[in-house]
Amino acid sequence: MTPTTEKPSDWGRQIRNMFSRISPHYDLMNRLMTFGQDTAWRRAVVAAAAIPTGARVLDVGAGTGGIGREIVSGGGRPRVVCADFTPEMMQVGLRRPRGDRLLWCAADALALPFADNTFDAVVSGYLIRNVHSAARAFREQVRVTVPGGRVVCLDTSPPPDTVVSPLIRIFMSRIIPIMGRIISGDAGAYSYLPQSTRHFLSPPALAAVMREAGLTRLGWRTFMFGTMAIHAGQKPGGRS
Repeated sequence: MTPTTEKPSDWGRQIRNMFSRISPHYDLMNRLMTFGQDTAWRRAVVAAAAIPTGARVLDVGAGTGGIGREIVSGGGRPRVVCADFTPEMMQVGLRRPRGDRLLWCAADALALPFADNTFDAVVSGYLIRNVHSAARAFREQVRVTVPGGRVVCLDTSPPPDTVVSPLIRIFMSRIIPIMGRIISGDAGAYSYLPQSTRHFLSPPALAAVMREAGLTRLGWRTFMFGTMAIHAGQKPGGRS
């Protein structure tokens, strides 16, 4: 399969159903699959967003609000909106520590219900790989970001060919589905993860999509043998 940012028209319904099923175990599985590194990556997203004091921040595709909770725990009196289209995920997040300090909003990442130039920063974690159109999602994020604001994306990345690639493929294609079946009872959802990662855009290709959406000063960092990436860009104008 060729890496693509376009999905079938019923993709959103499929993804929402999948995340509703795994919502009770989502955070635990993330912790196990990343060997506990997911917290450090969320903090790296917050750092890359360069959030000013008193900022308005959107965590889009927020799921259980992991990035949003990192933002409010860092001080600076931010106002954080966590937007997601799976109510079950947000219900789990609301019960998490600091979940009541976040504003929760049911929203489609491809048609955000916010005015232009609303947020000082927009962040996302594991969203873009799952949307029908990455280009449209980024255009929406740029639209609602103030001039000079930052857009930051954390997502999986196709594993590069290295000496550890065979081990990575075994872990992703065999071990993760077994873990998913044992912990969540849903091996199918955790078979989707390695498949979607393998067919996703490379970091340079994803950066090109962000650039076409209107972002500048783009850069990225990879983690976990190249299987995770954080991309950051800036909407032209405003603060530097």
